[in-house]
Order: sequence, then C-alpha cells, then structure tokens
Amino acid sequence: MVASVFLNVNGRRHEVVASPATPLLNILRNDLGLNGPKFGCGLGACGACTVLLDGQAARSCSVRLDTAARCANIVTLEGLSPDGTDPVQRAFVKAQAAQCGYCLNGMVMTLRAFLDAVPNPDERGLREALKYNFCRCGTHMEILCAARIAAGLQPENDET
Repeated sequence: MVASVFLNVNGRRHEVVASPATPLLNILRNDLGLNGPKFGCGLGACGACTVLLDGQAARSCSVRLDTAARCANIVTLEGLSPDGTDPVQRAFVKAQAAQCGYCLNGMVMTLRAFLDAVPNPDERGLREALKYNFCRCGTHMEILCAARIAAGLQPENDET
C-alpha cells in the first residue's frame, strides 16, 4: 500500500508518496536528496543515520515513514546549521574529529540533542550520550575532544 504523507524536514514541507513502512532514512536520502544521514547498519545500532525528530535524536533507519509523519519537525545534518555556525559542528571542525566522516552525522546529531537537553553536562554525561554511536576509524579521542569543546568543558585552543 502506498500513501501520500507530508513531512516537515529542515523547515520545509515535503509531500512523499511511499509505503508507510518505508524507513525514514530511505525517504531522506533517496527522495529528498539529503546525504547527511548515512546508512550504516540498518538496525538502529550504529547511529550513522541519526536525525532529530521534534528535538530528540532518532535512528532514521528504524523510524517508519508513518511514524515520522506524526513529527512536527525533522532535522538532518543539512538543516542543523546551513551556515556552519552551530557550536557542535564548529567544535568537530576545531577538534579535527573526522577521519572517514561516516559516523560524523550520528555523533553531531546525537551530541546536539544531548546538549539541548543537558546544557551543562560533565565528562561522564558526554561519554554516556555518545556511547551507542560507533566510529570505525578510531577517532574517539578527537570526537570526545569535540564534545568537550561544544559543551564548554574544554577551551577551543586546548587540544588535550
């Protein structure tokens, strides 16, 4: 069964015609041309496909289209800060926290949702927030550095 639904993605309203069971990730990448969310595992385990659904981090490979259609606002990496001024994005650039970049979408989006919910976290909170996002390249130390910078726990000029 195919249905027509409306999604508010990155502040724009889109009409999508697809099966209600279609994963949101497929709609974002294939229909809307948004490449921030990545297909990693397809099981919601790695975090590469993370988006914000009404401000909450969600694994878009595991969210059905009919569920996503009930959200008032869907934000992908492209919509987080088109001009690159988001503090989380800036922190990842400053800390050089990307190697292959595949996990970056999930790390940034998860951290953005966490910092919106917990504006003054401690180191343990940052680690807890990111622990279910996988980086296959081993840039965990740089990612944690970026998280500390974004959270204000480490100055931007201190790379320890």
